[in-house]
Amino acid sequence: MKKSEQIWFNGKFVPWDKAQVHVFAHALHYGSSVFEGMRCYKTLKGPAVLCLLEHIERLYNSCKIYRMKIPYSKDELQEAALETIRVNGLQECYIRPIVFRGFDSFNLNPRSCPVEVAIGVIEWGTLLGAESIEKGVDVQVSSWRRMAPGTFPALAKIGGQYVNSQLVAMEASDHGYSEGIALDIQGYVSEGSGENIFVVKDKTIYTPPLASSILAGITRQIVITLAQDLSYAVKEYIVPREFLYIADEVFFTGTAAEVTPVRSIDRILIGEGKRGPMTERIQSEFFGITSGKLADRHGWLTWVE
Repeated sequence: MKKSEQIWFNGKFVPWDKAQVHVFAHALHYGSSVFEGMRCYKTLKGPAVLCLLEHIERLYNSCKIYRMKIPYSKDELQEAALETIRVNGLQECYIRPIVFRGFDSFNLNPRSCPVEVAIGVIEWGTLLGAESIEKGVDVQVSSWRRMAPGTFPALAKIGGQYVNSQLVAMEASDHGYSEGIALDIQGYVSEGSGENIFVVKDKTIYTPPLASSILAGITRQIVITLAQDLSYAVKEYIVPREFLYIADEVFFTGTAAEVTPVRSIDRILIGEGKRGPMTERIQSEFFGITSGKLADRHGWLTWVE
């Protein structure tokens, strides 16, 4: 990972190497942080952030679920994100806002700890490799399950919960796969370690519902909207594991993964073992908008300059 020059930290810009927290910060010991991931794209009209407001709103919602009050307004954080891109002189980047509990005590009721906020930007390419967007990736169904209802709030993007995602990702890597697919507590398809999943069968697109312990992905909603624009039928559907194997197409979505086809699952080829036509059509719309080649008809882009 290449360092940027400046990080926005509690309302001020500080050099990358000086953006530090105490080793006794509550978040370091107990995972008490909330974060987001956003992308700034280099478009024909200059750099633009995809769904900036939607990401900031989800950050606030996650903090509300977790009983953490952000000491800045939504407008302030949106402008801070844009200014962080500007001061680092980047045309395209990944943006990471994080809200975390700092040092005060080790009490498991963390509300005496100060709430700190940082925004960093880094240059970052395709999550699963540049070739994955066209050729697809090979994945496995993980032995690790997503959290059961009433254990962790799946709708909140809380740092500590990503230990589960790390286990899914490490297991997949150890077995020679690019990614893992986690099932929910009932054994139905949930999501990847850091992506939502879509399954195409007989010209209909299926995706697990929020009740399957998934994160309500911003890119997931973008893709649902684009698919409907293309007159594709989209259904939120409880997805059995075996439905994956007989699918015509499968693809991941996420800020980092964007729209990534799945070539095989558990060494079973999906469809023809390459990117399918519906996936390609959705990719064309998505990358057309984020590059500025197609009109931003849904108002998803916020211009940096």
